[in-house]
Amino acid sequence: MESRHDSSRPVRVVIVDDEQLVRMALRLIIDGEPDLTVVGEAGDGNAALAVVDEQRPDVVLMDVRMPGRDGLVTTRELLIRPAPPRVLMLTTFDSDDLVLGALRAGALGFVLKDTPPARILDAVRSVAEGNPVLSPVATARVIAAATGPDSSRARDRSRETARQRLSVLTEREHETARAIADGLGNPQIAERLRITVATVKAHTGSLFAKLAVENRVQVALLVRDAED
Repeated sequence: MESRHDSSRPVRVVIVDDEQLVRMALRLIIDGEPDLTVVGEAGDGNAALAVVDEQRPDVVLMDVRMPGRDGLVTTRELLIRPAPPRVLMLTTFDSDDLVLGALRAGALGFVLKDTPPARILDAVRSVAEGNPVLSPVATARVIAAATGPDSSRARDRSRETARQRLSVLTEREHETARAIADGLGNPQIAERLRITVATVKAHTGSLFAKLAVENRVQVALLVRDAED
């Protein structure tokens, strides 16, 4: 996915967390960087929507668990708006269902609340550029949740839905989607498919449009659902 952020100015960040101390700590960390700036805070989902509308940030650091409108619902509402911000979920990972739901909604990744500050900053920068970010612990939990026990009916329903959505792709787009699901970047996909990086980008843009997705994480989840 191409970056929507103008690299000539600092990345604008909104912090959404119901714990004031967490917001204060994140603001101190982020505002200490010359290429990042906090332009707003919110303690719940309702306030988050208002702050985002007012400030038009590049990235929203979103807590998963909040009273009232939680991070999952708020993320869904943010990402259906025109020119939405990137969303990076901030979580203690106490709910795998929320994590998978947020990924399907379009969140670009997750950082744990005890992640070292330098890695949080790197994650914000990566998400601002449109690159997915999952910590190793988060990745393991997502995989565990995705492959854990579930009713066969639910799995069948997800599989059929995913296969119907993927059926609109050309053969090359299918191959590109499969490579994305395997975690390959554009150069690696180009090497695997014996095409140019420019062609990979064209295929990726086309499958994003056909699948109505925002990022590679959503593509990977669709491919995985289709193969379950």
